[in-house]
Amino acid sequence: MNQSSTIILGIESSCDDTSAAVICDGKVLANIIANQEVHKKYGGVVPELASRAHQQNIVPVVDAALKEANIKKGQLTAVAYTNGPGLLGSLLVGSSFAKSFAMGLNIPSIAINHMQGHILAHFIDEKDEAPKLKPSFPFLCLTVSGGHTQIVKVINFFEMEVIGETIDDAAGEAFDKVAKMLQLPYPGGPLVDKLAQEGNPDKFNFPHPNVGDLSFSFSGLKTSVLYFLQKEIANNSHFIEENLNDICAGVQKTIVAILMEKIENAIKITGIKEVAIAGGVSANSGLRSALLQLQQKNIRVFIPKFSYCTDNAAMIAITGYYHLKTNQPLEATMSPNARLKL
Repeated sequence: MNQSSTIILGIESSCDDTSAAVICDGKVLANIIANQEVHKKYGGVVPELASRAHQQNIVPVVDAALKEANIKKGQLTAVAYTNGPGLLGSLLVGSSFAKSFAMGLNIPSIAINHMQGHILAHFIDEKDEAPKLKPSFPFLCLTVSGGHTQIVKVINFFEMEVIGETIDDAAGEAFDKVAKMLQLPYPGGPLVDKLAQEGNPDKFNFPHPNVGDLSFSFSGLKTSVLYFLQKEIANNSHFIEENLNDICAGVQKTIVAILMEKIENAIKITGIKEVAIAGGVSANSGLRSALLQLQQKNIRVFIPKFSYCTDNAAMIAITGYYHLKTNQPLEATMSPNARLKL
């Protein structure tokens, strides 16, 4: 690190995780995340409770990130923060703190699109490691989370085109809703993945939606799983507990197959042979395994570290870093937008 280094503080507060990260010249020095346990008893994120928890967590989390990075606030070049999409109350906490903090230091604050951050997480380097292999432009990115399922054509750092997306529900929501049907605790998606690894994916089959080449739909799958369970439970009240692993394996196989069908269609349509995944569902073992199989078809595949799959501030900081590096316009007065588009 020297006087000409670019040091970015990133702040992420789009949902229920409060996170702060410090990146110096593209390398992560610290990435701190405070989870909110309060939502588990409600089976999902309660927006009002989330925003209150962010207010409690944000100062300690930022302080911890600066200390771990061994950076004084006067050394910061800019503060990057999530501007949307997300829960409006949560976004307001992070953006208000970030803009005030930056103003007090007389440095820029940079509004970041959360989904851009997920994609650009592939450009993060670790402080004690050699620079990793990164996607080259243009590449395709399958962004899959509880709120989004999209195929994005990434032309450069800040020119991205959504070429396919869900017409109803997101893949992550489908995982979580099925988990709720199976009476699994929140968050259920990772538990479905864990149980699926012990099950037979071919024991129970579920339908695939008949939608466009690059469109996704998961509402029909959720309905079919619900009716299937109701029918089986009527005949055997212990059906779920006796078949839990196999049900999870069948549902996961179906969701992964839907995602892979669409990304393979996108490869054929665009001719682009580099594919990345991003978002919380990119941590799913079934999706990771299926994507790696594309390498047998001479497709370059990029899978993020588990720590950069879920919401984190390192992805916000790296996006802020490239904002400065590529001279993107800064809009510090921008208000948070819960439905911000990519």
